[in-house]
Amino acid sequence: MMKVVVIGGRGHIGSYLVPKLVKAGHQVLCVSRGISNPYKNDPAWNEVEQVVLDREKATSGEFEKRIAALSADIVVDLINFSVESTKSMVESLGSTNLSHYLFCSSIWAHGRATNLPMREDQPKYPLDEYGTQKLKSELYLHERFRQEGFPGTVIMPGQISGPGWSIINPVGNADYMIFDKIRRGEEIAIPNFGMETLHHVHADDVAQVFYNAIVHRKAALGESFHAVGDESITLFGYAQAMYRFFGKDEKIKFLPWNEWCDITKDKEHIEKTYLHIARSGQFSIEKAKSLIDYRPRHTLLETVEESVSYMVEHKWFERG
Repeated sequence: MMKVVVIGGRGHIGSYLVPKLVKAGHQVLCVSRGISNPYKNDPAWNEVEQVVLDREKATSGEFEKRIAALSADIVVDLINFSVESTKSMVESLGSTNLSHYLFCSSIWAHGRATNLPMREDQPKYPLDEYGTQKLKSELYLHERFRQEGFPGTVIMPGQISGPGWSIINPVGNADYMIFDKIRRGEEIAIPNFGMETLHHVHADDVAQVFYNAIVHRKAALGESFHAVGDESITLFGYAQAMYRFFGKDEKIKFLPWNEWCDITKDKEHIEKTYLHIARSGQFSIEKAKSLIDYRPRHTLLETVEESVSYMVEHKWFERG
């Protein structure tokens, strides 16, 4: 049994990862800024120790010092968004008995695709500050592993999906009312030619990558792994699949980017769509398969359909 601290353990990934760790016999401490319900209920949560810490409100370095004081064998960091926090975490954990630090990055660290499928080690060109900070943390952790043996592993999820939250829709943003338009058999507009891609992955499969990296620690140290499914999907293919799911005839039109922005109007949705489709891409999981025995349990469409079914069951469209 090892002592595992999961930072952000009641979020999307942690809701599936924490029970896996408990059932494997580990002592699990869940760090979050409040006591909220996980996205997936499981009796294993009764055995989890809750630690309330707010990373955003802590003074510089204080959060990382308090994590170090927990004296964990393994730290899973799911909510680290800056390289400065990563540096502080490495410094604070360096004097503990830590054997493994797992950092949650993102495929957004890649930015625009060059070769497909994209591999973890190819050059990355992030498009925003979020992706830039994730990439800087990844590079820093690999440097510390090479130079000092710091036991870091980087996990790079795709579009995390599952029941209970707004997954990315067929126009590339989180406006779940797009699914309602499809459900009603109404027309939707897709930007450009609909050939850009999304790479949904079930949160349970992302959790599997983290868990397997812990199990296969020696193979995972100093490495980065994509946490995605076996396939990506075009916006057009995604829209078609959703019309089929709801039993409706597809009504899809394609608009040049500027025209699509004019009818969408919402700046946040426009920005989200741009950042998703500008990246597009398809991400290889061959490294995760070979080194840590990753095997996705959910197909992309199974993941999407489970998520949308939850929205229907819980009457999201009526409240939207």
